[in-house]
Amino acid sequence: MISYEGWILITGALVGITCGIVGAYLILRRMAMMADAISHTVLLGIVIAFLITQSLEGVHMLIGAIGAGILTTFLVQWFHSKGVEHDASIGVVFTSLFALGVILISTAVGNVHLDIKHALMGEIAFIPWNRLTLFGFEIPVATATLLLVLAIVLFFVLAFYKEWKITSFDPALAVSLGLPVMLLHYLFMTLVSITTVASFDAVGAIMVVAMLITPAASAYLWTNRLSIMLVLSAAFGALSAILGYYVALWLDSSISGSMALMTGAVFLVSFICSPSHGLVSRWVRPEETTKAQ
Repeated sequence: MISYEGWILITGALVGITCGIVGAYLILRRMAMMADAISHTVLLGIVIAFLITQSLEGVHMLIGAIGAGILTTFLVQWFHSKGVEHDASIGVVFTSLFALGVILISTAVGNVHLDIKHALMGEIAFIPWNRLTLFGFEIPVATATLLLVLAIVLFFVLAFYKEWKITSFDPALAVSLGLPVMLLHYLFMTLVSITTVASFDAVGAIMVVAMLITPAASAYLWTNRLSIMLVLSAAFGALSAILGYYVALWLDSSISGSMALMTGAVFLVSFICSPSHGLVSRWVRPEETTKAQ
């Protein structure tokens, strides 16, 4: 029987692993801000789904959030194709859709328990209480969802490993080889949306950004191989979640906030100690060069 604390640690680790794998491709594609955009605009999808169904339970919330994430991707790409700079198109779509979601929460939703603070920060401490029975075993809904999403992410990463590797490092080569670059792009961004939505309930919008970007950025400092980067990014995400939980207990503070803080701590250690890009290696190399001369 897994304890209350155990479910929180498992759920946080699943968020870190899933976001870490997807985040590695975001870093390589220089699309870090898309994670920020999608993690905020899913709020609009959740609100619209509630306004239609008048219920906070059910798969419709997930569908609404995923729809908002995909809509964000299409709008950003459409504005970019019309000549708007990519960063500018992300900024316009992100702020507009998120602002619309905030306005709907404060007006149309009213007194229903769907508040902005929870959407931004999440509350992973509540995750173990909302359970379902799966194969005779009780498991939190959020944990089961993250397990499913992780399986989907692993399937697509393995199925399109070579294609996404080429499109991430050399899009021009991918086009010359006849790969469906745009189809692969939208498939990947759909995966980002699904991952973001699955993590949204556990850690909130702001913390999803930290989990998607920082572990991957840390892994990027340690290796030049994509396969190793994916493994390291997932490991750093899980490590940050586990350490963050115990830091939160120690400080008596927000669990999701502490998890995000630990992603920054892992990045700081990587930035200092990385053998190829770290500060220490930059200090040591000139001395080694002098000795060699």
